[in-house]
Amino acid sequence: MTKARAYFQLLKFRLSFTVAFSSAIGYLLGARELSWSRALLVILGGLLVTGSANIINQVFEKDLDKRMRRTEGRPLPTGRVSPNEAWVLCVVLGVIGLALLAYFFNPLTAALSLLSLILYGFIYTPLKTISPVCVAVGAIPGALPPMIGWVAATGFVGIPAWVLFGIQFMWQFPHFWAIAWVADDDYKRAGFKMLPSPGERDLRTAFQIMTYTVLLIPVSLLPLVLGISGRVSAGVALVCGVIFLLMTVQLMRTQDRKAALSIMFASFLYLPIVQIALVLDKV
Repeated sequence: MTKARAYFQLLKFRLSFTVAFSSAIGYLLGARELSWSRALLVILGGLLVTGSANIINQVFEKDLDKRMRRTEGRPLPTGRVSPNEAWVLCVVLGVIGLALLAYFFNPLTAALSLLSLILYGFIYTPLKTISPVCVAVGAIPGALPPMIGWVAATGFVGIPAWVLFGIQFMWQFPHFWAIAWVADDDYKRAGFKMLPSPGERDLRTAFQIMTYTVLLIPVSLLPLVLGISGRVSAGVALVCGVIFLLMTVQLMRTQDRKAALSIMFASFLYLPIVQIALVLDKV
């Protein structure tokens, strides 16, 4: 049971489920007829592939995780799981997840999922100790899930898929930078360069967080313009976006950890609220 629990922890289940959930949102928005069973298959495939990517991340960062309080208890730093065991689980989950997506949906869905795994595990992960550009690179695989869900439903990448990608892409900058602000001391112990250059918790970083939040608002209204969803969801996105923006203005004023923490928690709520509103409005 202890080993099984350690394997499960490697998946980072809450993070993996959040990613897989946004894939299901993309599927439900792209599907002509709603099928909850197929949406669950999208979630399952996304969960397996994302779990595989998370394991790659943890294998590469096992020594760095020992330096951070929030990660020092993970299975790899503590030795409860060996790197070889982690790699085996990674391959098994990845192959099953990709095969499931290719078989039940289409090869393009699996190909985009594989691209996301490679970008996250093999490009974003090593970049974290090299340059703050890692956040922009990591935002690409982070934004692919709703596009992957749309492709699972339609079989092609269209403009609506790019819009869903764009919403999640823009959202990630205030989201990740707020986390990086809150966890800055921990990240610096591991040598991670997550805050935008020059990497300080100051007005320049707060301004960039605010800038991307401003850009998020018009992008979040594009589903209404393109007829992906309706006015109700656009109203929800606008209200959430304005509240989100006001929080970033507060961070610019105070430049303190409390304001960054508020943005971080708000970002966790913003995305599912807006995405669920899109689906309910379509229904």
